Amino acid sequence: MIARRLLLALGLGLVTFAIGCGGGDDLEVVQPATDTETETTGGEAGARGTIGYSAMTLKNPFFAIIADELTKEAEAKGYTVLVNDADDKLENQAKHIDNYIAQGVSAIVLNPVDRIAIGDVIKKANEAGIPVFTCDLECEAEGIEIAGHVGTDNFQGGQLAGQAMVEALGSEGGEVLILALPEKNSCVLRVNGFKQVVDDHNDTVEEGSKIKIVAELPCGGLRDPGFKATNDSLQQHPNIRGIFAINDPSALGAWQALDQSKKADQVTLIGFDGQHEGKVAIKEGKIYADPIQFPEVMGKMTAENIAKYFNGEAFESHVLLETKLYTKADADADESLTTPGE
Repeated sequence: MIARRLLLALGLGLVTFAIGCGGGDDLEVVQPATDTETETTGGEAGARGTIGYSAMTLKNPFFAIIADELTKEAEAKGYTVLVNDADDKLENQAKHIDNYIAQGVSAIVLNPVDRIAIGDVIKKANEAGIPVFTCDLECEAEGIEIAGHVGTDNFQGGQLAGQAMVEALGSEGGEVLILALPEKNSCVLRVNGFKQVVDDHNDTVEEGSKIKIVAELPCGGLRDPGFKATNDSLQQHPNIRGIFAINDPSALGAWQALDQSKKADQVTLIGFDGQHEGKVAIKEGKIYADPIQFPEVMGKMTAENIAKYFNGEAFESHVLLETKLYTKADADADESLTTPGE
C-alpha cells in the first residue's frame, strides 16, 4: 500500500507526497491531476448506483461539510448518496451499515464512531462484496478490508498546535490544559503531536521557561463538555496560561469558561479544525490559532476514489492531508468572514 500525505498550499492546489512502504527515502512529487484526468462520465444521479454514508455526528459542522461535498461530487458522477447521522453512537452506525447491506448499496462510507468495535459490521459488508471507504477517522479493527481512506495528518496538526503554543507563551512558559477526546484516535494523535513539541521545547529551556501540562481532561469534542472541563480545571489550576482543545466546538466551550471567569486575557487558546465558527473566533481574538483541516477535500476525494474504484482506475488507498496553521492574520484576510459593507 502506498500512503500519501497531501499539503494544501494556501488554496493553490494539492501537492502530494508518495512514500513507499519499503522504507526508502525516495520522494515523488506528483502534480495535481487536471479535471479531465479525475473526471469520470457522469449522468443522472443514481444511474451508477447508491452510496451509503454514515456520519459520526452531523451536529459537528465538520462532518456536515464532508456529507455535502461527498454528495455533490458523487451525484455529479452519477451516484445517489444516502446520508445518515450516527449521533456518535456505535449502535446507530451499525444499524446504518446493516441497512445499507440490506438495500444492496454500491459502496459504504463512514467516519467510524468506534475504531475497533465497528469492525464486526464492516466484516458483514466485506462478506456482501460491498466496498467500504473511511473518511477522516480510520477503522483499526483486524481482519477487515477498507477500500480507501482519506483523512488528516493529525499528528502533524498537533505539532503545529504545539509550535503555536510555544511561540505564544514565549520565555515565561507556564501551565497548560489539554481538552482531549481519548476515544477517537485522530484526537489522540493530535494530543501526541502537541506533547512531542512541548517535550522537545522543555528539553532546550531553563526550568522557568518550561511548559507544564497540568491536566488532560475529556471534553467530548463538544462545547458544553469543553466549558465544564475548562471551568473545573480553572478551579484547580487558576494560573493556567494555555489551553489546547482538540476541535473548535470544545475550544469555543473553553472560551466561554474563560470569559465567565474573567481569565480570557490570561490564557492562550488554541483549537483545531478551522470550522467557520472557529475562524470567526480567531478573527475576534478569542482563539489564538487553529491547525485547519480540509473536510471539503475529504468528501470530494472520497467520491472520486469510489468512482475510480468502480472504473477500475488506480487510486491511492490511504491519503493524509496535512493541516495548515490558521492565525488572526489569515482570518483578517479571509473574505469568507467579511460581512457586506465592511
